[in-house]
Amino acid sequence: MATSSPTTGFPLAVSVPAVPSLVARSDRRRRIDPRSGHALEILGHAIEYLTDELVQSHELVSANNGRVEAIQLLMSLNRQVYFECPEVLTLADRCRAFLRLRSAA
Repeated sequence: MATSSPTTGFPLAVSVPAVPSLVARSDRRRRIDPRSGHALEILGHAIEYLTDELVQSHELVSANNGRVEAIQLLMSLNRQVYFECPEVLTLADRCRAFLRLRSAA
């Protein structure tokens, strides 16, 4: 259940689908289209800004800290955008696919 902020009236809790941190092949490069790249750039700047703000405020870092929760939310969204981009096939993958096609024919 989300409660609203007394200052803005916006909900404090936002439901974001969990993105697994370990994807089968997360070490592969991704083809990032301009729209996703722009989203990643904006999210990265927001994460950096909130992190700098947290460090400079000298607050205790705890799981219930609103800034920490906001940073975690933005990082989750960042991973979600990144993992939605298609993986770039390696040369070895392309060769294996080619050889499979040749052997099937």
